[in-house]
Formats: sequence, C-alpha cells, structure tokens
Amino acid sequence: MHMPHYLDIVQAIEVLSKIGLELNERQMKRAAEKDPFGKRKLPFFIDPIDKKLKIEKSTLLNIYVNHQKTAENCAIYQALD
Repeated sequence: MHMPHYLDIVQAIEVLSKIGLELNERQMKRAAEKDPFGKRKLPFFIDPIDKKLKIEKSTLLNIYVNHQKTAENCAIYQALD
C-alpha cells in the first residue's frame, strides 16, 4: 500500500525544483488559492491539525506527468529517422 507523503507549500516548491520546475512561493500560493468558484489550480487542502495548506507528493508529481503526456499526445511532430 502506498503511504501518502504530504507536503506544505515550501516542500512542494522543493519537490518541483528537483524535476526542473523553478517556482517561487508566491506562484505556489496562487496555485493553492481558491478561485471565485471555490476551486484550486492544484489540489491543496487545509491540514485539520496545523491549519496549513498541504498536498500529497505523488499527486503533485502525477499532475505534471499527466500534463506532459497530454501535450505529447496532442503535438504534431515527426520522429527523425
């Protein structure tokens, strides 16, 4: 069974920097803010104990992997022979 690993905003920035995504704290906080419809760009939630925003590590990484796969599938390109 996969044990979840929850990250706060600073830790999420560190994890993304390891895969080449350089974001600052302001950018990550904006992704964690709710829009007027109550939705977040990334699935952060408020920890019931410490009341800080958290996100599950594998969920965060899977979001980027899935977006990359979608981009590759939608791209028009030819492989070089």
